[in-house]
Amino acid sequence: MAQSIIITGAGSGVGASTAQAFLAAGWNVGLIGRREGPLAEVAADHERAMVLPCDVTDDASVDGAFDACVAQFGHLDALFNNAGIGVPGTTIDEMDVDAWRQCVDINLTGSFLCARAAWRIMRAQSPQGGRIINNGSVSATTPRPGTAPYTATKHAITGLTKTLSLDGRPFNINVGQIDIGNALTEMAKPMTIGVPQANGTIAAEATMDVDHVANAVMHMANLPLGTNVLFMTVMANDMPFVGRG
Repeated sequence: MAQSIIITGAGSGVGASTAQAFLAAGWNVGLIGRREGPLAEVAADHERAMVLPCDVTDDASVDGAFDACVAQFGHLDALFNNAGIGVPGTTIDEMDVDAWRQCVDINLTGSFLCARAAWRIMRAQSPQGGRIINNGSVSATTPRPGTAPYTATKHAITGLTKTLSLDGRPFNINVGQIDIGNALTEMAKPMTIGVPQANGTIAAEATMDVDHVANAVMHMANLPLGTNVLFMTVMANDMPFVGRG
């Protein structure tokens, strides 16, 4: 039986590239995102792809999408918890409170709800277990200027990853995190022109092909249960991260 994975934020960027890599490798892939159109484009004519329009901030929507996927594929081997948004950079006194709440809802609560749904399935299925991979971002350890909402949610993802990794042991559920730096997606294109630096300047930054992220997630997902990459950083080597600030 082919292995099955659910990927959130699968309609573009890292999620779309990762979904295509898993489909090419013969996995069944459940594609979760807010808009059906982009998901359908990623699925194309792949018979192993399942389009699952879903609001990751709504627990009923999440549970329905996960249940539909398992009803189709019969088993859930992995979740890539990838859906997330950023907030325009500014100091905290100028930050829109609604934008903060939306960022927390999607990046953190969405990851919690999807992990919760996957956990429920993985704990009950036979054979028991599975793997959850959270997208942490290098902002899970090191912020950029003016990014309080995004950075706070990504630091929180690290806490979620560590706790779930510990709690998953009795159920053969492995949980890890991939911290991504400057993968060249639509969202990252401004980095090639110039973005704010910690010293107050604006500078272009090195980027990497998003397919390298997909390959890294594939490596993590293909490990046997009982072997786990707890944290992996995959990044453009010359980006300002080691020594940032």
